[in-house]
Amino acid sequence: MKLAVFAFTRRGCQTARKAAGAMDAGQCRMFAPDKFGQSDFEPYQPPLADFVGKQFSWADAILFVGSTGMAVRAIAPWVRDKKTDPAVIVTDETGQFVISLLSGHIGRANRLTLSLAEALGAVPVITTATDVNRKFSVDDWASRNGLTIGSMAAAKAVSAAVLEGEVPLVCDYPVSSPLPGGVVLGDRGPVGIYIGWRDLSPFDTTLRLIPKVLNLGIGCRRGIPEEKIAAAVEQALGAIPMEAIAKVVSIELKKDEAGLLAFCAKRKLPAVFYSAEELNRVPGHFPASDRVKKVTGVDNVCQRAAMVDGKKCILEKQAMDGVTVALAEIEWEAVF
Repeated sequence: MKLAVFAFTRRGCQTARKAAGAMDAGQCRMFAPDKFGQSDFEPYQPPLADFVGKQFSWADAILFVGSTGMAVRAIAPWVRDKKTDPAVIVTDETGQFVISLLSGHIGRANRLTLSLAEALGAVPVITTATDVNRKFSVDDWASRNGLTIGSMAAAKAVSAAVLEGEVPLVCDYPVSSPLPGGVVLGDRGPVGIYIGWRDLSPFDTTLRLIPKVLNLGIGCRRGIPEEKIAAAVEQALGAIPMEAIAKVVSIELKKDEAGLLAFCAKRKLPAVFYSAEELNRVPGHFPASDRVKKVTGVDNVCQRAAMVDGKKCILEKQAMDGVTVALAEIEWEAVF
């Protein structure tokens, strides 16, 4: 997590240090007025809102040690939507209260507020309806478990429905824990949740949650550009959403392939490369190529790679313009 902390008084700097230490950030930048001469704080230049804007696009979470009003005015020009806004938290300079101000669920502000309040011995202040009523928060659950929310409007409809009664759920995967209060298994109802990668809408208003459950196997000629890989993948996937891809897999010979690495980096997909020996040990029957085997030592790269830890082949080897693509589904279960 990338954390930006703003303090505005000397006492606030003390609280900021304690808070930053408790939040366990991978990267942390702390800011305070230059006049305080705090060596571990960077000076910020007014106006505050302009300076905060630069951190708003960098940070995963922003903590203001000061008044809520100051924080609201500082972030107001930069607030966009729930999917992209960072978590914004406010605590007073004495650390008596910790307030979840923005992006409580997807940005994790509510969870950060609770953990920081515990560390500071403070009172947490959370105002989102599902939390205060101790109801299931679907966007928070999706965020914690790495699922993509298909529609924020549908997520809002589900949250409203949970407050009023029970919401039905259709899940393509095993549910290995008790369902949370307000959620029941079923495919009938005006508003409901579907968990899976298929293009399904079983309810009048369906919240589609897409888990990362597919291995994308890729083989390619040496030196092929990222654009051709992207075109081949897009054609092969069709209606299957990229959000369902857990990782890109291939053979070790491709671990320095610039086009393939660029494809993964652009889409923030992890890449895993297997040796020829590992691929040859994968059980099953695969579309074979003598030319590929002569070059790589494996008769099929993309599909074998996808099935290394895959349980089911979703898409057999597809070839296009020097690129081969395959998909396999991995084990996954819904845990609430």
